Amino acid sequence: MRTALARTGDPPQAADAQAGEDGLLLARLADGDGEAFRMVVDRHLSLVLGVARRVLRDDAEAEDVAQEVLLRLWRNASGLEIGPGGLKPWLRRVATNLCIDRVRAGRNLSVVEEVPEQSDPPRQLEALEDRDLSHRVDSALKALPDRQRIALTLFHFEGLSQSEVGATLQISDEAVESLLARGRRALKAALKDEWQDLLPDPEGSV
Repeated sequence: MRTALARTGDPPQAADAQAGEDGLLLARLADGDGEAFRMVVDRHLSLVLGVARRVLRDDAEAEDVAQEVLLRLWRNASGLEIGPGGLKPWLRRVATNLCIDRVRAGRNLSVVEEVPEQSDPPRQLEALEDRDLSHRVDSALKALPDRQRIALTLFHFEGLSQSEVGATLQISDEAVESLLARGRRALKAALKDEWQDLLPDPEGSV
């Protein structure tokens, strides 16, 4: 069963096929093909909006970011090279960077080094089964401090590695680990009843 906060991805064969199709669409975009652009929007808009909504907590701002991401794709298609992941990694990276810029500008966010602390195992989030918890999880994420929410979003929803999260936020791996640990504990507290039902704590603590 799909988990509420699991790191997910397409099956290898499906991902390869989609990457190949993305490459063809990108070539058409480079030639100014408007129909190819509409196909890219249909295929990837939900991904870009999902990233932006989780980071920004504002639908209107998320839509602005999604529009800017797709416009950048249109403008830069001729010089863009994509790998085996197709357009998704590029779209995620651009959306994330635009969102972080907005958070920093609007909320004076300063992503600084934090004292490392022992993190909870990632399986704590992966074990939260999606039994109509998506809305509750999203609400709990929105209540987190910006740095924790962004780190959790990038790591658990967008599939970035801990090092990639650190590079995106321009902080060390230890600082990322600290943000993830704090965010997981906050979510565990916010979703206490669901967490206890779905994931008994082996040490007996809440």
